[in-house]
Amino acid sequence: MPRGYRLTKSADFRRAQSQGQCWSDRTLVLCVHPNGLENSRFGFSVSRRIGKAVARNRNKRLIREVVRMHREMVVPGWDVIFIARRGIVEVDYWAIERSVLNLLRLAGLLRTEHGNGIGIEEKPN
Repeated sequence: MPRGYRLTKSADFRRAQSQGQCWSDRTLVLCVHPNGLENSRFGFSVSRRIGKAVARNRNKRLIREVVRMHREMVVPGWDVIFIARRGIVEVDYWAIERSVLNLLRLAGLLRTEHGNGIGIEEKPN
């Protein structure tokens, strides 16, 4: 994934998790926060509770690949973090893809068929 589409700073991760909105299912947690940029940036987190390094890296690669394949469908201007849950070790690529797309749809971050974004409303302060 090109550098402009990646979340790399821990401060950005913390901001998206603490100030953003979150949705979850059995395999993933999705946290989003507006970033004010022309594109959305993506971050991935897989904790040690998931398993040893091989299992963690494999699951991170699977999530990253799903996002890479569907990146153009995501509304620009958001920091998006996917956090793996323990249930991810039991599922295959297709289940992860369904989970990612469903969470993005719940968050309102998938473009509509007409090409415009539906976005989400920000939390009132």
